[in-house]
Amino acid sequence: MTIKSTNLLRLVAACLLWGTAQAQVQSLDAIVAVVNDDVIVKSELDKQIDLLIPELQARGTPIPDPDSLEEQVLEQLILERLQMQRAQTIGIEVDEATLNEALGSIAARNGMDLMQLREALAANGVSFEDFREDTRRQIITSRLQQEEIVKGINVSEQEVDRFVETERDSLITRNEVRLGHILIALPEDPSSAQVEQARETAKGLVKRLRQGEDFARLARANSDGGRAQEGGDLGWFPIDEVPSLAARPAQTLDRGELTDPIRSPSGFHIIKLSDIKGDTPKPVTQTKARHILIRTSEVVSDQDAKRRLEQLRMRIVGGDDFATLARSHSDDTGSALNGGDLGWISPGDTVPAFEREMDDLDPGEVSQPFESPFGWHILQVNERREQDTADELLRLRAKDALRMRKAEEAREQWLQRLRDEAYLEVRLDELDD
Repeated sequence: MTIKSTNLLRLVAACLLWGTAQAQVQSLDAIVAVVNDDVIVKSELDKQIDLLIPELQARGTPIPDPDSLEEQVLEQLILERLQMQRAQTIGIEVDEATLNEALGSIAARNGMDLMQLREALAANGVSFEDFREDTRRQIITSRLQQEEIVKGINVSEQEVDRFVETERDSLITRNEVRLGHILIALPEDPSSAQVEQARETAKGLVKRLRQGEDFARLARANSDGGRAQEGGDLGWFPIDEVPSLAARPAQTLDRGELTDPIRSPSGFHIIKLSDIKGDTPKPVTQTKARHILIRTSEVVSDQDAKRRLEQLRMRIVGGDDFATLARSHSDDTGSALNGGDLGWISPGDTVPAFEREMDDLDPGEVSQPFESPFGWHILQVNERREQDTADELLRLRAKDALRMRKAEEAREQWLQRLRDEAYLEVRLDELDD
């Protein structure tokens, strides 16, 4: 009887411990959002927050309060999940060969091979498998946005004219920059009231500067920085030696512009881009090319697309007319009407996979089938030329900048539309119950 009672007590204790463990697991993996027919659980959210905090600290970016941080990170996870669902719906996938090539490129850009990349990730507490899957998602997202956003973006010559006239500084390759600096300092362990007072002081100075008051005079009167008596003038910096706090403003501000207040542990900073030394764009090699595109789908696999293009290539090499075959077979309706002609292409005009293949071809040569975010291609280079007119190069750079700006605006609208059309249920509040 004693033995049986003891065993029963052990069994009850084990069950209680198991129940406690299960409750902890359930709490950890509680559903924090429903996204159509999928869910996001607490462990995913916590993991993303753990990865994000060191990045914010390294950039000197203030970390939001825990509730705000949870909301912001969850919103990013929701948008990522919606994009993955959309990509699956329209049949966008990344095969293992493409993924391995991308990982190899990442390693090479950092001066490593794949094994060294794996070891470097492990040393920083990052699972290689997690990094691999994150890379896969990034490629899928890039392909999806190319398909649904970038393809539809057009830039008019009038828009280029206005951009070159008003934002010419942004088109110059910056070699050196001259910076101005105002610091509204904070004590070592500031109170909320002190932080808010410093923030308001910095915002007031920015407002006065943008209304036309003299930067040097306000810096001498208000800045706690080491160069306040020199009017906040930090002097000239080679672009690759700009202090990290000012690195982005040094690249993006126009001459004479200044930032909103930037928070750091020492206080609130106002950075002014006083002057720029740089070069106008260098001559570039442009390529006149044409292609045939076969898109993959639920009914057209990668193997099907590749096989069809191999057959078309054999016909072209055998003497059939490229333009005629492009009109009949290419899924790129915009260029198919012109026999696959893409016109003159400058570096950066196309996705990297397409540009690499194009650059490897001699004039008249037809490529083997290859894959890009748009599908499978064969392409032919017709001719090349050196474009060395500075004004024309500035216009090409302006067109690229406008295309990127429009793409970002279109991306925000597209993400909002995905969100509006989805079934979403956010359950963060339930975790506190």
